[in-house]
Amino acid sequence: MPKIKRTPLFPLHEALNARCVDFGGWEMPIQYDGVIAEHQAVRNAAGVFDISHMGEIMVVGAHAEDFLELTLTNRASDLTVGDAQYSLLCNSQGGVVDDLYVYRIAQEVFLLIVNASRVDNDFCLLQKLVVDLEKDPAVNVVNESDDLAAIAVQGPNVSLFIDNVFTLKGLINVDKPTDLTKNQIDVFIYEDTNVYVANTGYTGEAGFELVAPNKVITQLWDRIFDLGKNYGVKPAGLGARDTLRLEMGYPLYGNELNENVTPLEAGLGYFIDLEKPFQGRQKLVSQQNNGLKRKNLGFVMTSKSPPPRKGYSVYIDGDQVGAVSSGTQSPSLGKGMGMAFIDMPYALVGKEVEIQIRDRYYPAVLSKKPMYKKDD
Repeated sequence: MPKIKRTPLFPLHEALNARCVDFGGWEMPIQYDGVIAEHQAVRNAAGVFDISHMGEIMVVGAHAEDFLELTLTNRASDLTVGDAQYSLLCNSQGGVVDDLYVYRIAQEVFLLIVNASRVDNDFCLLQKLVVDLEKDPAVNVVNESDDLAAIAVQGPNVSLFIDNVFTLKGLINVDKPTDLTKNQIDVFIYEDTNVYVANTGYTGEAGFELVAPNKVITQLWDRIFDLGKNYGVKPAGLGARDTLRLEMGYPLYGNELNENVTPLEAGLGYFIDLEKPFQGRQKLVSQQNNGLKRKNLGFVMTSKSPPPRKGYSVYIDGDQVGAVSSGTQSPSLGKGMGMAFIDMPYALVGKEVEIQIRDRYYPAVLSKKPMYKKDD
């Protein structure tokens, strides 16, 4: 059995009496004070997540852009230095190997942030594709996951203190983190060390994700809490991260995405450019032309119910038409909600369904994503 991993911040989680669980081979904090309190801190003030379990893969070289253009579903060529985008890596059948973020940190250097459980798969596939696409030696794929850690600082109050973490201007485009617009990244100096700061996140709130060498991540965490103590900042665990992403309809690999689910079935067509070649494109073109057999939609419970969970069946008029891929009790909405794969032709926003929870059936309605909006 492989040894469970711990991030460089694990001693801090222990000191904060976090409840930790095995998540993709990592011992990670699921909660500190409680999921609802941490969820509300992010929605109303500020929360800090340890996301050091995520993987960091560098793609560098004169043909790095061309390589990613032929590898990922989105157009890496659209990125100027300092830009980022969400994209997907597919297998030859169009199934999702991973969903990831692509950051262009120099003209010939791209940083890929990938899912913790998919690092080895992604790295091996990218190395294979370098050879298959005959991009070697003008492309080099480097796995830096063991040397880098990451923190997500999310919530409406983050902009009130994040600039004070750094004393020098960014090295790419901006003077301070709050100058970054959505999906932009810059490099700032902290303790004589380069830190990547991106205006990205997985919560639906304003905020930043910081990627830094292991040696400074603890000092960076402490500095953020020192600066944010008057702005309601709290540590937040994977439990709140899940409820936050679910309210926004963001996919989780292993739930909404896997190698047998295509991006179109997952409802991620916006992040696919079928006008360019990439692995799995032919399958996606066929799906688009011939129609999908299922699609992932949001749903909201319309009466009081236990929380819906992954694997629960979805029914219409007594016939099973799908299954829940993720579900929870929404702290913001005060009701059950989630996402489900629904068979065609029933995958229609506004369609009334029933979710089987244990041996009872509870009414719900299929919904567009996100299920939660700030002005709700």
